[in-house]
Amino acid sequence: MSRVFFSALAALAVSFSLAGAAQAAGDVEAGKKSFAKCRACHQLEAGKNGVGPSLAKVFGRKSGTVDGFKYSDAMKAKAVVWDEKTIAAYVADPKGYVPGNKMVFPGIKKESEVADLIAYLKDATK
Repeated sequence: MSRVFFSALAALAVSFSLAGAAQAAGDVEAGKKSFAKCRACHQLEAGKNGVGPSLAKVFGRKSGTVDGFKYSDAMKAKAVVWDEKTIAAYVADPKGYVPGNKMVFPGIKKESEVADLIAYLKDATK
């Protein structure tokens, strides 16, 4: 096989790799639409709790620590720091990730939608 073939094959592999990384990163606009599922309970503004706590500055925050929100004992005991990985796990299966928490949302099962939601939250909750 020729050097040109292997160069083309390598370029193709890189493009697939980059496409996968871009998909994993999520789409902010699609995530904004997915956030509609969360908006009934969660606000993005600091200090504005609803049925759920405000999500302002959620990344890097320890679970169960928003002032003025009454958390379940399970959420306070979880003591997880919210990041892309922990939020993804929680959003996919809230009752499985924190058994005994108060959130009634069944979760988002589609990985690409979870990635989109996280991309939006990272942008909107700075």
